[in-house]
Amino acid sequence: MSAPTTPPSRPTVTEREARQVAEAAREQDWRKPSFAKELFLGRLRLDLIHPHPLPADEDVQRGEEFLAKLRDFCETKIDGSVIERDARIPDEVITGLKELGAFGMKIDTKYGGLGLTQVYYNKALALVGSANPSIGALLSAHQSIGVPQPLKMFGTQEQKDTFLPRCARTDISAFLLTEPDVGSDPARLATAAVPDGDDYVLDGVKLWTTNGVVADLLVVMARVPKSEGHKGGITAFVVEAASEGITVENRNAFMGLRGLENGVTRFHRVRVPAAHRIGPEGAGLKIALTTLNTGRLSLPAMCVGAGKWCLKIAREWSAAREQWGKPVALHEAVGSKISFIAATTFALEAVLDLSSQMADEDRNDIRIEAALAKLYGSEMACLMADELVQIRGGRGFETAASLAARGERAVPAEQILRDLRINRIFEGSTEIMHLLIAREAVDAHLSVAGDLIDPDKSLSDKAKAGAQAGVFYAKWLPKLVAGSGQLPRSYGDFHPSGHPDLSGHLRYVERSARKLARSTFYAMSRWQGRMETKQGFLGRVVDIGAELFAMSAACVRAEHLRAEGDHGREAYQLADAFCRQARLRVEELFGRLWSNTDDVDRKVVKGVLGGAYEWLEQGVVDPSGDGPWIADATPGPSQRQNVHRPIR
Repeated sequence: MSAPTTPPSRPTVTEREARQVAEAAREQDWRKPSFAKELFLGRLRLDLIHPHPLPADEDVQRGEEFLAKLRDFCETKIDGSVIERDARIPDEVITGLKELGAFGMKIDTKYGGLGLTQVYYNKALALVGSANPSIGALLSAHQSIGVPQPLKMFGTQEQKDTFLPRCARTDISAFLLTEPDVGSDPARLATAAVPDGDDYVLDGVKLWTTNGVVADLLVVMARVPKSEGHKGGITAFVVEAASEGITVENRNAFMGLRGLENGVTRFHRVRVPAAHRIGPEGAGLKIALTTLNTGRLSLPAMCVGAGKWCLKIAREWSAAREQWGKPVALHEAVGSKISFIAATTFALEAVLDLSSQMADEDRNDIRIEAALAKLYGSEMACLMADELVQIRGGRGFETAASLAARGERAVPAEQILRDLRINRIFEGSTEIMHLLIAREAVDAHLSVAGDLIDPDKSLSDKAKAGAQAGVFYAKWLPKLVAGSGQLPRSYGDFHPSGHPDLSGHLRYVERSARKLARSTFYAMSRWQGRMETKQGFLGRVVDIGAELFAMSAACVRAEHLRAEGDHGREAYQLADAFCRQARLRVEELFGRLWSNTDDVDRKVVKGVLGGAYEWLEQGVVDPSGDGPWIADATPGPSQRQNVHRPIR
């Protein structure tokens, strides 16, 4: 075959063009109801989540049977301290997980998988992640964003028949999107896939390829140049990791998740059959974002598992450790931390189970719920782990190996803090999640009034948009004035005799949702086209919505457990404690919507970047090494040894 043309250099794009690429990739329509979307619009649609949706009996039986096997494997075959010490998951552990079927948890049984629901897949990740978070990351990256999920949603039948049986039992998959100079701005993606006959030829470098060091199959996002017969654009491919021209140039090391097989992967004239393209050309980013809608639920699953472990250690340690004549748990300063861990773990599990069950039922659009679960879970889990370290004191800062060496219980509290930290960055950093969720939250406004603030629209378009907006807001705004949250007897089902009153918390959620919607509308009226630059404001709006969603989920879960006779009284107590804690955070966030340091912060940032405060940096030495801030990713043959290590 003829050699393909030289791959194009990294595209140069403006901020506006980058936003247009991201906007084109997001799902445009809302074909199903969304509890969280309604919440941001000021409507508490409790009917969408209450009564709590439940899995089918056969799904429960299949899931519980697998969890029992997985628990036995975790207790007898996994030694987390060995993974932490050696910075590697032993091959025999990975082989055992394959034999157990753990790599095919989400894959349909007709392809050799276990066919677990999202609910039980998440329970399994929480369980195995508690044994060692690197194993949870391995399984999650393989199934949540690796080859199985995009093929399940967008693959051809031939692709499913070819690849899913391999992923279910033998092959490990990885997802390759990020590049050394491209993170959350995919418009600048440089890896090229140049058409050449019946193939595409890939050239480029991918960074932070989780599972990439040991992967057999890769999902690769690359840019197809536009040409005759080719629409072009960012496109998804399934690529054999052993293909000629692929080099894993480095296995990266991190502050946590020491067993993570994450690397740098170079493609040099790698031929990929056109039959391995997932979806049409130009659909790659949409495939990636759609895959993440439910894929993001894997991270809060492991955050829930971390919360449960933090609670267990806090309880046991605080009862055993005495200070000033009584257990430290009975000192208010420590007790408040334990209460926070317990209540927050309950709420996170409520958010996760509710979102997962809605994903299984597929009756609701959960793109916002899943994003909120990821955002809220990753932030709150870090806080819980930090509080555990504080409760443990000096022992919390000491490694498990050091504790064991001097004869004490090897509690890896500092490790879980390090391991959890990445979740605030993985699969969309907190800052990016704020913007992503905010965009979805204001979608209803932009769909009717977006042309009013679009500088490229004509006067006639703006006039038409103004008329549409007038009709929408004439109906919507009056509904934000009063609601069921102001009626003392609303949500009476959540105040059973002898239990804490959760109905008052739901009334608070309803009132706060309307207040949040009014605040968002006022901000759009005030800032119009500049609204997208107000990232501090948008982040607080999203954080308020996350708290309100968690409060709603906690109340619904408590009532479900009460109705089922399963720790109902205790569940109500935890939900009540969580809602009281969350209300304090919500009130603070509402206050900071309009009273904050955003303007002065921008001025300081300009001063920092302009060198005005360089004098403040004097008096220290910089231990950083030499080298560029961003590694060179020029396409070409690799000059490094291939550290690819497939496990067989």
